[in-house]
Amino acid sequence: MKVYFFGVEGWEKLHIERKLREKNVSGEFFFFKEALDINNVDKAKDADIISVFIYSKLTPEVIDRIPHLKLIITRSSGYDHIDVEYALKKGIKVAHIPGYGNNTVAEYTFALILSLARKMKPMIENTSRGIFTREGLMGIDIMGKTIGIVGTGRIGSHVARIAYGFGMKILAYDRSKNRELIEKYNVEYVGLEELLSRSDIVTVHLPYNRATHFLINRFNIKLMKLDAMLINTSRGEVVELDAIVEALKEGRLAGGVGLDTIETEITVEEELMKKTGLRALKLKKAAEAKYLLSQANVIVSPHVAYYTKDASERILDMTVDNIQKFITEGEVITPVPET
Repeated sequence: MKVYFFGVEGWEKLHIERKLREKNVSGEFFFFKEALDINNVDKAKDADIISVFIYSKLTPEVIDRIPHLKLIITRSSGYDHIDVEYALKKGIKVAHIPGYGNNTVAEYTFALILSLARKMKPMIENTSRGIFTREGLMGIDIMGKTIGIVGTGRIGSHVARIAYGFGMKILAYDRSKNRELIEKYNVEYVGLEELLSRSDIVTVHLPYNRATHFLINRFNIKLMKLDAMLINTSRGEVVELDAIVEALKEGRLAGGVGLDTIETEITVEEELMKKTGLRALKLKKAAEAKYLLSQANVIVSPHVAYYTKDASERILDMTVDNIQKFITEGEVITPVPET
């Protein structure tokens, strides 16, 4: 079988090749640094298996241009960049990599929380310019504060464990209650509106789908405390970007905002510098992102919450395992859930 990997860095290619050799996986393997989309899909027109990352866009048009495609595997837990329904209808299996970075993303969530609580962004900016002053740098303790966890799946559960260690009060919102979290960490499950209104810190850990689109929005964000903190390390479209900007301009979310992903994941400077073909909506989103970057109490990172050597290697290893099982048995280890 012909297997094409897109969005692969140099070290990832070496790691994958080593794992393929160790497991004696047969086939032809091709690697590309760029993401896969309609503009370069012809490079993989004879592929049997495609492996991608979140920046690839597997629309029906892209899928149709790969006539022999049998398996799509994304090297991520999320798969909203793939038209899964269309692929499955065509008899193409779709796999993802769940659980690779549960503790990894949870740890990064607290890196953002602590950085905002102790004013790390303005402190670092000051000292890098030789300004050694405490003015404007008074922080807060997180011990005793109430954290609201939106989504208590694999990652959210780790967040609860860490929060308990910090001596925080823990609220949670989810469709189903995790009894272990209730018993071990005194987690209290409440409705979303109550969580927003009672929490000092709100952190979001949900997949992106129709039900979670703008779950945090310009209406319910007004329920949050004026000095609350908002963290999103899940998917950008779960939290409405307009709502965050509006809240900050009104003096709300004074505790700070930590975003590892934002709506549409815009490359700000690139969008602002384009002179032709720029849609008004994307320009508006780019301007909003630019505003966020300029705020002392806002930290925006380039989707790196998962990005550690340990987690990345787990992704690659599980990807190879899925490919091997598919080639030998026609099945995958971690198929995406069918809706």
